[in-house]
Amino acid sequence: MGGQGREGGKAKPLKAPKKQNKELDEEDKAFLEKQRAAEKAKKEMAAKAGGKGPLNTGAQGIKKSGKK
Repeated sequence: MGGQGREGGKAKPLKAPKKQNKELDEEDKAFLEKQRAAEKAKKEMAAKAGGKGPLNTGAQGIKKSGKK
């Protein structure tokens, strides 16, 4: 456990270092495109289900109010 405080440690840099702009190969491009498509589909599904009540999948059973 060292036994020393933070004052002896390295100071935090003020700015985050700039990220390297790496070249994307075909596999990376395909992966990113697939992720974007999945995200878009997810948003569409959420918008479609927006007006409905809570989803009851059947695994929860009948919820009781807790009042007796």
